[in-house]
Amino acid sequence: MNTIATTAWSRRDTAGVYLREAVFQFWNVLRRPGFALPTLAFPTLFYVFFALLFGQGNGGNVATTMLATYGTFGIMAPALFGFGVGVAAEREQGVLALKRVSPLPPMAYFFSKLIMAMLFAFIIVVLLSVLGTLFGGVRLPVIEWFALLATLILGTLPFCALGLAVGLRTGSQSAAAIVNLIYLPMSFLSGLWVPLKLFPHWLQDVALSLPAYHLSRIALGIVHEGDGSHLLIHLAYLAVFTAICLRFAQRGWRRIQDR
Repeated sequence: MNTIATTAWSRRDTAGVYLREAVFQFWNVLRRPGFALPTLAFPTLFYVFFALLFGQGNGGNVATTMLATYGTFGIMAPALFGFGVGVAAEREQGVLALKRVSPLPPMAYFFSKLIMAMLFAFIIVVLLSVLGTLFGGVRLPVIEWFALLATLILGTLPFCALGLAVGLRTGSQSAAAIVNLIYLPMSFLSGLWVPLKLFPHWLQDVALSLPAYHLSRIALGIVHEGDGSHLLIHLAYLAVFTAICLRFAQRGWRRIQDR
């Protein structure tokens, strides 16, 4: 009986540590305007400008389509920058080394950043949805809205894995440059800003190799603005991409531990 009670308390204490670390991480980045403001403002302003102002004459279709694509664009930033730049900077500052020698469970640090990215993704999707509903004529059944929200929140996982791979293997300055070189070109080439049908055929083929394209196709299928027949292909691609990035991140973590 005592063993069972001890195990239960141990699990409860561990869960409490994970929760406190996640709360700390979220408030820490929220107090940094250089991260929080651009992360929330860019997708919101772009959606207002391109979907709600320029798309008004086309009814709710443009606003609905761009809710999915700009939602995808928005959730990429907290994942890529939070892990890529954040982990690299904290590793150089010695924060990661301090976390390793503390009683903190090793995964709590990464879990807190994952929760932070998901919370920012939640806020971004809600902001875009409210704006689209109030000013863009977006009308979605509740179940589809929740499906879109869940898809985009879980859709941070491949980009968190990619950011982690960058953050554990590069310095803070190079990580910022690499993440920017990934984030903006990928958003454009995946058709998140401009419809892919306007691109040359060879450039449309490039999108097939990008995770943002596959996530946006899933999101578009939910709002009935895209072909949902290839759902399993999109999911399989994202799963494989995430696994590959985590493998690279694992090698970077082992190299840090061996030092």
